[in-house]
Formats: sequence, structure tokens, C-alpha cells
Amino acid sequence: MDLNIADRTAVVTGASSGIGRGIAKALAAEGVKLAIVARRVDRLNAVADEIREAGGSDPVIVECDLMREDAAATIAGAALAGLGHVDILINNAGGSRAFDLNTTDEQWNEALTLNFIRQRQIAHALLDQMIARKWGRIVNITGKSEPEGINGAFCAKAAVHSWAKGLSREVGKHGITVNCIPPGRIISEQILRNYSPEYRAWQSEHEIPVGEYGQPEDLAALVCFLASPVARYITGTVIPVDGGLRKYQF
Repeated sequence: MDLNIADRTAVVTGASSGIGRGIAKALAAEGVKLAIVARRVDRLNAVADEIREAGGSDPVIVECDLMREDAAATIAGAALAGLGHVDILINNAGGSRAFDLNTTDEQWNEALTLNFIRQRQIAHALLDQMIARKWGRIVNITGKSEPEGINGAFCAKAAVHSWAKGLSREVGKHGITVNCIPPGRIISEQILRNYSPEYRAWQSEHEIPVGEYGQPEDLAALVCFLASPVARYITGTVIPVDGGLRKYQF
């Protein structure tokens, strides 16, 4: 299927490794011109090298920590300066924050900032120019809806789901779609750090119907589709990519 996104432009946050890296490389393979964002510029440079070696356009590299107060303005400004305009925003950056009953307000604010507030701010920093061009795609990489306990990231990602649904109803008339993808067990630094090989093997056999952890490319394929004109009638959705791990039916 020709997704017809060659020469579109996109911002991918958290693009230095894992899911974000996979998304950036998949979009570049479709001919999308990129601004890739992360804290670790050495890793961004490595991703940019991989994209160029595969025949993709030279990405705009944006080194930025989402905890900076001016992060959204910095990212939007650098992307617009380097690309001219932004058609597609992939809000991928974030991080799990397991909490307990004594978690401080400072820790809660950090989790909400990293996993919701900055995503909203980056999107709104880019919305006006999407509206002016009558086309845009916003895809948020979020989180599961089955928290085992208190987790700041899960709470923040639930806020992203609610915000994205409301936003989709406001901007659909401008040719802009807004969707969310909660990953299941997708191989990444965080997954490899948090789960032992033995646990991953056990879970793959007993809890994941397709029988294995996913790869970033598995999720990136859906991102490319949702970012394309082919998916023009899909908006306001939450679509898990989890190999069937989650048991809820909708």
C-alpha cells in the first residue's frame, strides 16, 4: 500500500532509542522529512546516520530535555526552522514512574509534566500552522489502562487519552486527526532494564497470545498508517499494539 506520505514532515520526540527510534526510521523509509528530538544528542546523531545510510533525508536534530520549561517552544521552533512546516507530530517521549502512598507532589508534577503536559504543549505549539495548511496528524504513544498500582505515568497517559479525544473533536474539521497508541511489551532499553530474560520468556509463553515481545517496528507500522492520508477517517481512537496482552475488550 502506498501511504502517500513521501515529502511530508514530522517531529518525533524520544527518537534516540527504542520505540521512538523505530518510528523515526520507519517514517524516513516512507520518505518523510524528520526533526528528531531527545536528550542524548550522541544517540540522535547515530539515528540520523542510520536514516541517511538507508537513503532518507538528513534529519533535523533537536537536543532537548522535556523537563525544561521552554521545551515545547524550543522543539516547535527548531522543527519549523529546519523543516519549514510540520505535518505530523509523534509524541513518543515519556517514562514510567512507579509511586507509593508517600510520593511527593514534586514527583507527581514531574511525572505529569514528562508524560502529559509537554505532549499537549508541543501539539498546541504546532496546531496553528497545521490548521492553516488544513492537514495534520498527531499520534501519541501512551500507556496501558490496567495499572497494577499507583504509577504517575499511567495517570498522565490517561490524561493524554482524554485530551486527545477532546482535541480530535475540535480539529477534525481542519483535516487534522489525533490518535493514541498504548504499547504492550515492545523491546526497548526500559523493558530490558526492568524485566529479566526469564520473566520475558515466561510472559511471552503464558500471557501474550502471539507468543513474544514486540519490536519497535511492529508499533511503527501503525504509526506510519495513522500518519497517512489513508487513515483520514480514523481519529480520537486508542489502539493498543500489544500482541493481545491486554484483556479489556475496548
